[in-house]
Amino acid sequence: MQTPPIRSRRPLFLSVLLLAAGLTLSACGGSEAPGGGRQVATATVTTALVANEHWNDTIDALGTVAARESVVVTAKVSETVQQVHFESGDMVEAGAVLVTLSGDQQQAALNAAVASANEADRLFQRQEQLAEQQLIASALLDTQRATRDAARARVAEIRANLGDRSIRAPFAGVLGIRRVSPGALVQPGTEIASLDDISRVYVDFPVPEVQLAHLARGQQLTGRSSAWPGRDFGGEVAMIDSRVDPNTRAVTVRGSFPNADRELRPGMLIRVRLDRPAREALVVPEIAVVQVGRDTFVYRVRDDQTVEQVRIQVGARVAGRAEVVDGLAPGDRIVVDGTGKLRPGLEIVDVSPDAYEESPASSGDDRPLDEDAVIQ
Repeated sequence: MQTPPIRSRRPLFLSVLLLAAGLTLSACGGSEAPGGGRQVATATVTTALVANEHWNDTIDALGTVAARESVVVTAKVSETVQQVHFESGDMVEAGAVLVTLSGDQQQAALNAAVASANEADRLFQRQEQLAEQQLIASALLDTQRATRDAARARVAEIRANLGDRSIRAPFAGVLGIRRVSPGALVQPGTEIASLDDISRVYVDFPVPEVQLAHLARGQQLTGRSSAWPGRDFGGEVAMIDSRVDPNTRAVTVRGSFPNADRELRPGMLIRVRLDRPAREALVVPEIAVVQVGRDTFVYRVRDDQTVEQVRIQVGARVAGRAEVVDGLAPGDRIVVDGTGKLRPGLEIVDVSPDAYEESPASSGDDRPLDEDAVIQ
């Protein structure tokens, strides 16, 4: 039997390749609109109008509690402790004697100096009477006057040295842990106890320099400490530092807090909230703000439904809302949701509820958007 000739399959293979290439070129050229034109790429987004709102924001910072007055009580001389007049944690008044040091030698020297001063004073009075009668020269009287004055100065010096043996509280406050006991030898600089006036405390905290114009003395503060959960401590701005730290670009603000119950202690960490006065401000949803490196911008919708990048300066951020200090004006429409797929000049399809109310074209055609016709 004669075998039938094998037909060549090359023409069929070439036809398949040509058909696939045609489909690829058709897809790259975009879809055809009903009128014969090419469909323009768009992005579906939601937008919002920028408007002035009643804005009341806060400044939050961390600070450290410091006593209104604070000092470490030390001795001025080297001497043995004779008596301690306080216990740890005592409240003392200004001038109260805390520690008495041994001063027997100084007391003996004082007695001798007082006796010499009294004798010098009696001699001066006697020579003064003789000088009035012109029985002695005036020079002798002047010499005795100098001797008397020197004896009095010596008495004052010894009394001052003896006074250094009584260590007193420089101001009223609460004492810390007692560091000395009777019989201990103390030297200049030896710590006896800490003394703090905490009836009112200070809290220093940093504030960015961009907020400097909104700070003023007397503004109300609220402080919270982890040691007292749920407790708010009220205070006010006592002063604002005259310098801005060039490294952190922040200014130090000192808050003053009443502390009659002594619950705030020096060294405690406290969270401070400064309530700024209410004002009108441009506020946008925080999700609309795009941050790329140091640039902050939003996408603004133009009249032809395309978007443009607009650089803005953001102020405070509170609860998902951001204050726009510069870059936008009331009435601008910005993209809120869908910013990740945008680029300048891209046309958008706005699906926000208020967009249909304001669009004049929406009244003539209420048909739903054909999602298959939109190229994302």
